[in-house]
Amino acid sequence: MSPSPIRVALVDDQPLFRSGLRMLVDSQDDLTVVGEAGDGVEARGMARDAKPDVVLMDIRMPNADGIQATQWIVDDAQGAGPRILVLTTFDLDENAARAIRAGASGFVLKDAEPEFLLAAIRTVHSGTAVIAPAATTELFQHFGERMPQAGDPDEHLAELSAREREIFLLAARGLSNSEIAKSEFVSEATVKTHISRILAKLGLRDRVQLVVYAFERRLV
Repeated sequence: MSPSPIRVALVDDQPLFRSGLRMLVDSQDDLTVVGEAGDGVEARGMARDAKPDVVLMDIRMPNADGIQATQWIVDDAQGAGPRILVLTTFDLDENAARAIRAGASGFVLKDAEPEFLLAAIRTVHSGTAVIAPAATTELFQHFGERMPQAGDPDEHLAELSAREREIFLLAARGLSNSEIAKSEFVSEATVKTHISRILAKLGLRDRVQLVVYAFERRLV
């Protein structure tokens, strides 16, 4: 018996763009579109009713933007809601970082290759954040430059052990589990365990929020 398809919702104020996304997503055997919305207010109700696994969320929309909608959906779900993947036109977009701080699991450019977008949907559904593009690091650096918090690891990482601090800083620089494992001479399973503990201790949802946390506090 094959697994149920990943339930995807589309939130964008341009019907033609949503139509294109719907055709792309529904062309995949393991994905299905279960809801659409044209603004942030509609998105909140749609997410409650359709119960998607992943929401593709535009940033700039009337009535309520993607940042507010992301915050609403995350708050309404209380930890058991959909993964939110932000769609943005610009690779350096402070609003995308704000949406990630509100609970989104990553961002994808609207002009990304279809295969990359489909892979991103599957990636965030599996619980892994989409932080691979170099533009993501540039975005967080740009965002972090505007933050007033000082970069004091002793203060911001006080809850972490010395090994956890090392792994935190490597993950914040965008290294994968395998790259961290090689750097620290440990197994990938050990790295995964450390990452889970780091996220729990710092109250972070995923690796994207870990990166934001680090750049906000100028730790990298």
